[in-house]
Amino acid sequence: MLDFLNAAAEIRGEIVALRRAIHECPELGTEEEKTAQKIESCLRSLGIETKRCYKTGVVGLLRGARPGPTVAFRADIDALPIEEKTNAAYASKNAGVMHACGHDAHAAALLGTAKLLANAREHLDGNIKFLFQPDEEGNGGAAKMVAEGCMRDPDVNAVFGAHVSPSLPAGIVGVMPGKAYAASNMFWITVKGKGSHGARPHEGVDAIAIGAQIVSALQQYVSRQTDPLDSAVVSVGTFHSSGAPNAIADEVKMRGIIRTLGPEMRAKTVEAVRRIVTGTGEAMGALVEIEIREGHAGIVNDPGMTDFVAEAVSELLGPDKLTHIDKPSMGTEDFGVFLEHTPGTFYSFGTANEGKGINAPLHNSTFDVDEDSLHILSALHAAIAYRYFQKYKK
Repeated sequence: MLDFLNAAAEIRGEIVALRRAIHECPELGTEEEKTAQKIESCLRSLGIETKRCYKTGVVGLLRGARPGPTVAFRADIDALPIEEKTNAAYASKNAGVMHACGHDAHAAALLGTAKLLANAREHLDGNIKFLFQPDEEGNGGAAKMVAEGCMRDPDVNAVFGAHVSPSLPAGIVGVMPGKAYAASNMFWITVKGKGSHGARPHEGVDAIAIGAQIVSALQQYVSRQTDPLDSAVVSVGTFHSSGAPNAIADEVKMRGIIRTLGPEMRAKTVEAVRRIVTGTGEAMGALVEIEIREGHAGIVNDPGMTDFVAEAVSELLGPDKLTHIDKPSMGTEDFGVFLEHTPGTFYSFGTANEGKGINAPLHNSTFDVDEDSLHILSALHAAIAYRYFQKYKK
């Protein structure tokens, strides 16, 4: 194993400076032009080939000294529409936009990895692709990048990614094989009833009452028709109607989200939601329209690749820096799209530090990371790539 940890420690200041520069200029999904330009500049300065992929997405390709397999690492780069309240010297300069999910840290750490591996090019028996992905928080940039060929030319043999975690102490790495993150499907429901005077409800078809029955039926599906050992969440987030308080409403509009673990549960729940919504409306005399869109793919980590990363963590950092996560998250992450195309795994990297007061949850206006730990993530990515080449080189 090359001494990536000490090499990363020597460039820790550069990694922190990159993170702060990206943090100060947060950009929303597919608007990350300045971020993309900074990434391209860094990669090109290292002699790494770059190309755009899906608008502001950047793909860097580092060719090793000898031919071999290709591994990819992904960092998302978009921010959130949140007003920052950290009062940090490097706080967001863009009003109402903030890196509240750590994507700035992901990008900076991966740029650190690029420097480590570029400096070790003569020892590499293969290629590394650096995937800087836009729009993870919004419409799912992973699928768009894959559709535009980011996993081809050369074909990717394994893909890895990490997410900062405020639930783990700084420098701790969490791994989990199998189902790790939920898939999501957004839905839109319109209930079309018939308006009437509030004193004569029998002359109308009450869209609000029917909508309420639909919400209740969806909750009963999860609690009474889903195996308690499976995971599904159906949430109606908005419920809107218009009209007078003394009238029977003729229309209700709802929006919500389905979250499931595993492709089988996803297909089953989507079909059930469609059946329950249309059936309830029909039984109560209303016309109901439902649109269900496929959102983020769930993450199903390859067990072999997960063990491979765990071994790399123990070798590089020591077994005390490794933790096994025993419960999957019902949150969503579109990294699963990459895993549908090639084996890989997605791991958690701790960035919390109680002593520094860094403990806010993700998507919070006071979220921050312990920057002193980011070089460790850079070293870990590099070590994983090097170990992969050693194990699978041609």
